[in-house]
Amino acid sequence: MLTADDPLPNRPRRVLVAGATGSGKTTMARRIGAALELPVTEMDALHHGPAWTPRPEFMADVEAFSSTDAWVSEWQYPDARGLLADRADTMVWLDLPTPVTMTRVARRTVRRRLRDEELWNGNKEAPLHTVFTDPEHILRWAWRTRHLLRDLVPEVEVTHPGLVIVRLRHRSDVDRFVSGLSAGVA
Repeated sequence: MLTADDPLPNRPRRVLVAGATGSGKTTMARRIGAALELPVTEMDALHHGPAWTPRPEFMADVEAFSSTDAWVSEWQYPDARGLLADRADTMVWLDLPTPVTMTRVARRTVRRRLRDEELWNGNKEAPLHTVFTDPEHILRWAWRTRHLLRDLVPEVEVTHPGLVIVRLRHRSDVDRFVSGLSAGVA
């Protein structure tokens, strides 16, 4: 497993960004896409249909974009993870401290709710008071799943030995990694 300071063996062409809710997966995917001039596909936009229902076309859409030769996307949704790991050449793991990710997800949730932001296919964040009543509220979900990748990523490292995995543990690692991409890699 590489760090932000390790050189990449090749120029990434099919990149996954893994991380807990609130780690900045989507933002990082966009930054990587811009640095490497690769198209970015947002998984939440493919997955969520109206009323937060899964879109029936989700896996077909994942199959379509991941079969191309260049892309960046988040590594999420259990049904898609295996296919994406099979097709990726690089995974960037945002393994940031829990206080950072929880603060981010809380701020983002409050901001989206107060601004009444539409997310995907007409969906909006649940009312803030439902954090106390809904076990699936995004804040409770983020807390419950915050350590999920600590088992999944090492498992992928074993099952996909050709996949380059870069583990970023701090915000400064994220910036150094992206700066390195912008400066050019092999």
